[in-house]
Amino acid sequence: MAAPAMAISEKADGVKWDKEVEVLIIGSGFAGLAAAIEATRKGAKDVHIFEKMSYFGGNSAINGGLFAAPGTPMQKQEGVKDSVDRMVNDQLKSGRGIADEALLRHVAEHAVEALQMTLDAGSKYHPYLQQLGGHSVARTYQTTVSCGAGITQPLLNECRKLGVHTHNRAKFEGFLVGKQGEIVGVKMRENYHFGEDQPGKVSNIRAKRGVIMATGGFAQNVDLRMAQDPTLTSEVGCTNAPGATGEGMYEMFRLGAIPVHLAHIQSGPWASPDEGGFGYVSNYSIYNFPHSMAVNRLTGKRFMNEIADRKTRADAELACRDDKGEALPPILITSYKDSKKHPNTKKVIKYNVGWKFDTVEELAKHFDVPLKPLKAQIAEYNEYVKSGEDKQFGKNMTKAKDKFIEAPFTVVRLWPKVHYCQGGVQINTDAAVKDSFTGQSIPGLYAAGEVCGGIHGVSRLGSCSIPECMVMGMTAARSVMKA
Repeated sequence: MAAPAMAISEKADGVKWDKEVEVLIIGSGFAGLAAAIEATRKGAKDVHIFEKMSYFGGNSAINGGLFAAPGTPMQKQEGVKDSVDRMVNDQLKSGRGIADEALLRHVAEHAVEALQMTLDAGSKYHPYLQQLGGHSVARTYQTTVSCGAGITQPLLNECRKLGVHTHNRAKFEGFLVGKQGEIVGVKMRENYHFGEDQPGKVSNIRAKRGVIMATGGFAQNVDLRMAQDPTLTSEVGCTNAPGATGEGMYEMFRLGAIPVHLAHIQSGPWASPDEGGFGYVSNYSIYNFPHSMAVNRLTGKRFMNEIADRKTRADAELACRDDKGEALPPILITSYKDSKKHPNTKKVIKYNVGWKFDTVEELAKHFDVPLKPLKAQIAEYNEYVKSGEDKQFGKNMTKAKDKFIEAPFTVVRLWPKVHYCQGGVQINTDAAVKDSFTGQSIPGLYAAGEVCGGIHGVSRLGSCSIPECMVMGMTAARSVMKA
């Protein structure tokens, strides 16, 4: 779906103000909610969050609920040695030389603080750490509900306890700009119904301290993503909420914000072609990749490091084709005794997006995989589990210790889906939006979360978006309160 036409930002001279607020936040995901809580803690008395959809939480509410941070209590408990430098270096490697080291460092330095904000608000996490693809150690928490709502709902409740005003069905229509180019307010359409032609009243709202844009990415805007990557047509699945269409980003570009890395759009290598959206398989796969084996159905052999970074794995999966060049989604094979420790396993099997097999022969027949090479591959992989060294693809086998691939098996199919936009507006470590015309920050305008670009480079590591969103949301709030 393409973003609808928008009114262009305009000068505020002579504007009749319908409302005045102290801090104005657009978007109610991780970044917007964290910004609202932090602004209130820093003394703001009149904080308002505006959300265009009928529900709060945005795309954040349906993400995987995975939170990476270095030096956490659970790492100390599990004996995992980690540091800010190590987390930053893992991300720089994944970013392939074009990630923003200053922003990555800022996020890593404050990630534990953001994690604590979620715990204080009532978020609950599984009692174990996960090691996701591209991370050199286990540093990832996951909510007990295995989705982002386990964070957005507690944060939203905390906002309301603190007196933050929340408005839904309120669509951002443009900025109102002061005489010196500063942002003094916004135009907001009330009673907006997404996807319907219901033009509610447009109000002019003055923001005394500033505006924080936390409007997310544009993965559901097919026209815009195809302009960057023509292969990402409407036929390519997407894990995002329908409102991820990029209007807020468009309007900041019109102001003069600098676009960064728009062509770097990430697909999730853990997704399934057998279900829509993020689904049940995604979190199932993320949990099981470290002790599972991904197999090309044409050859019966492994074809990738199952915990490489996302781009590496997505590219490897997309290369799995049959003799005619048609897509042949590969399979992820896990021992049922290990997979069942994740709550999604029952759902994956119940809803027929995953399968349980008692023998390797049944498995091979179901997916038309050559049996002899498959048996040989399982035997070879189990030797790597035993020795702790993957001689095929160099996979870190720490989390695979004692977890052999043996019957009964759980199997899912893999195929990437558009998941995350690395591109957006350029910000600094104060979360201020940079002006392409002056080279300075645009006064009164801050941004946080996926609407920002350049932080992660070519490929974002899994579980690094929640700390980024929350830390930069908190940072934006601090900057607004200092202004």
